[in-house]
Amino acid sequence: MEQQTIHSYLQKFFELNECELKGNDSGVLTVKLNEELDRLLLNRPFYWEYIKKIGQEGEPATLTFITNPDKREEKGEWIHFGSPRLHQIFQYQLKHGKFTMLYEQASQAALNPWLVANIKISYIGQQKKDEILSIGLHLISGVMVFDLMEKIKSIHFHTIIPDYCFTISPIIKIQSGYRRIEGYIRQYLDSMEHQWAEHSYNKFQQEKEILTHFYESYLQAADEEEQEQLTERYDNELDHLKKRLLPKIHIEPINGGLFYMSEETEKALRA
Repeated sequence: MEQQTIHSYLQKFFELNECELKGNDSGVLTVKLNEELDRLLLNRPFYWEYIKKIGQEGEPATLTFITNPDKREEKGEWIHFGSPRLHQIFQYQLKHGKFTMLYEQASQAALNPWLVANIKISYIGQQKKDEILSIGLHLISGVMVFDLMEKIKSIHFHTIIPDYCFTISPIIKIQSGYRRIEGYIRQYLDSMEHQWAEHSYNKFQQEKEILTHFYESYLQAADEEEQEQLTERYDNELDHLKKRLLPKIHIEPINGGLFYMSEETEKALRA
């Protein structure tokens, strides 16, 4: 599910940034970038500077991203949590417009409001793991749907409401809805065993004990000035140990939006 979530996220990211999807099948996504994303992902400023100087349009690159582990040996770029490319995209999303408003391109339908939030959870300790939660909240009934980006990947959205459609006003305010999503995330984290955190904390205690024993043996034989220097070095190394090993969880919104969807689509989401 983790790799499927990444694939759905990438698909929607490129669609919303108006890039052409040239292929999308079984965990292999081929995308023709626009100029802005070409500049971001490929870092070839001299090409674009030259093209602009000679008055040409330029040709953005086409990239293939592989999220299916069974196809990672195929031609393309293997994408997973920890991939520099994926974090480039995360940072771009955090920097440029986190919130959007989109309308399903339905035909003659009432469109209901959904608050959609894509959240990155980082489990930080002896080892680090990232996870994306994609959550949708119906702003009328309060129904919550998980793995939403995966479930709506085949639905076409646009920033313009289609002809002969109209929107239903939310009953739940966006701020209140986001608090509900935050509440779910807390429950989700509380329900986990977090053995990784126990292992990381135990490793911290072991290394702290070794570090303390090492410095105490030197402190006993040191004069006052040397003791001050040793204490300062001990404190610095202990701080480094804490940053490296003490377990913590970091929650970071990637992006979100107000998605207006038809009742027909909603039934499929809840099935």
